[in-house]
Amino acid sequence: MSWMKGDLLSKTRRLVGGLATREPVWLKAMEASPPPVFPRSNGKIQRIVLPEDPYVRKFANKHPGTKIDDPAKISAFVPDQARVYGCRVLELKEHGISEDDAMSVANMEYLSERKEMKKAYKRLKELAKMQDKDPPPKPYPSAKKGLITQSKKSAKDRFQTPSVRRLVNQLKTEKDVLLQDRTGGSANQDNWIDE
Repeated sequence: MSWMKGDLLSKTRRLVGGLATREPVWLKAMEASPPPVFPRSNGKIQRIVLPEDPYVRKFANKHPGTKIDDPAKISAFVPDQARVYGCRVLELKEHGISEDDAMSVANMEYLSERKEMKKAYKRLKELAKMQDKDPPPKPYPSAKKGLITQSKKSAKDRFQTPSVRRLVNQLKTEKDVLLQDRTGGSANQDNWIDE
């Protein structure tokens, strides 16, 4: 279908030229000032690579607890710690420091900042305890605790999944039938999951 190729202006010209439709009111105005034509990709989308990306990856490997898993928490105004680390390494390299030294200096800066944040959080916790209030959320939550809470959540949710519930109910009915065949009585004596 060659008549489907092209933009709105070329399609409309072909339809009007072939007497398939009447000439729309807006056609002459659009021919006088056609819309801009944007370049199209060849189907190959290039990855966006920033200069600090290798350092961000190294930082994430060294400090796995700082990874941002939730894309909603990413903000362009407050960069994550790995991005700050990468920018700091590049800044130090521009001043003539070797890459290894720049990485170690940026890492020491990160660790000292983290230590200060932990001290400030400890003080905030003490103040909240004195005022009988709930403590504020941790600035740097533990990566291990995050993994533990995720595994606990999935363990609790496994009985809420419909396919698992169906399987449990099927096993329950099979057990009831087997027990009724053997004893001739009610088989609902065990603690099975009820709907």
